[in-house]
Amino acid sequence: MRVRVSNKGQVTIPVGARRKTGIEPNSMVEVVVTDQDVTIRPIKPLSASAGVLSEYARPDEEQDWDAIRRQTEEAVAKEVAGASARRVRGRR
Repeated sequence: MRVRVSNKGQVTIPVGARRKTGIEPNSMVEVVVTDQDVTIRPIKPLSASAGVLSEYARPDEEQDWDAIRRQTEEAVAKEVAGASARRVRGRR
């Protein structure tokens, strides 16, 4: 998509891009600047993460919170590593 930069340095994000990424009026976005690119990413509210750890909850069992924390940290580390690898592969 091509958009024009205004004389104030502003751009309008096309409606199709806003719909696809969930960017709504007054939502927050992150602007990432590299040597050659500018990327605009939506910042999802914390409430969008509700329930993502539900697979680790065992309401009918006694909870081992240290084990749950380790499992959660491992899952997050795996996801972060995967995201980093995807980003690196995308730059080639």
